[in-house]
Amino acid sequence: MWLRVLLALTLFLPLTGSAELRHYVASLDQSEWKLSGNTPIMCRLEHDIPAYGKAVFTSTAGKDHNLNFSLDMWVKPDQVTQAKLMSLAPAWRPGVISKEITELTYQKYFSGEVPRNAAWSMLSELEQGMQPTFYYADWYNQSNKIAVGLSAVNFNRKYSEFKSCLASLLPYSFDDIAFTVLTYEFGGKELTRYAKAQIAKVQEYLSYDPEVELVLIDAYTDSYGGRSINQKISEERADSVKDFFISAGITQERIHTVGHGERHHVASNTTIDERARNRRVVIRITKPM
Repeated sequence: MWLRVLLALTLFLPLTGSAELRHYVASLDQSEWKLSGNTPIMCRLEHDIPAYGKAVFTSTAGKDHNLNFSLDMWVKPDQVTQAKLMSLAPAWRPGVISKEITELTYQKYFSGEVPRNAAWSMLSELEQGMQPTFYYADWYNQSNKIAVGLSAVNFNRKYSEFKSCLASLLPYSFDDIAFTVLTYEFGGKELTRYAKAQIAKVQEYLSYDPEVELVLIDAYTDSYGGRSINQKISEERADSVKDFFISAGITQERIHTVGHGERHHVASNTTIDERARNRRVVIRITKPM
């Protein structure tokens, strides 16, 4: 195995006579993959690398099939470092040629990340029993070389679960529901059909997300009817939306409602369409950065 690593290193990191190679990879007995996130809003596949850190694949709900990979190091880079990501055959697959996946730049004090397409390539290589391996010079001693590998042992079963999780991700993200405007039918608390679909999406997303910090609900009416009646209608609309969020698991203390009545119009009230725009509830949701 050491010979194979040394051969791969010579492709881009020439070793000097005094160079030291440190290779971090889980042994057959140590290699473990686990799903630490398996919900409709996040899928997370992890692999511990002994004495080094953790490899993490993450995908989140949204319109795009996103995939992020992070090489979470116990000791972060002390300087900007150039690295190369190779697909290396394990020792029990002699004769299989190593190939390059991508070149990388580790930013100072940050974990290593790879582009989305390269992350998908890593998963494909692991599925085929290959060992994606990062090579770079030690940022504390440039003559020493580092190799960090992801073992394919015990990978495929957890990868199958990860793919099942990916297929179940919601097709919209937190950003898609963090600012939502609901509109109402004339003269009451009945949401329009489109608004009902919107609030159902918000409710579904929040039922899976425990990190919601605050929900702000502002309700407005058009200027038809008495001012005091409109004020009451706006408050009732705000409270009905609040009940939606409480049923989704958001605690009452995190929900703040305000009924504005016929104040703060966004359109005039001269046409049916303009009045419909004024009959609205604005939902703003925040979560920790």
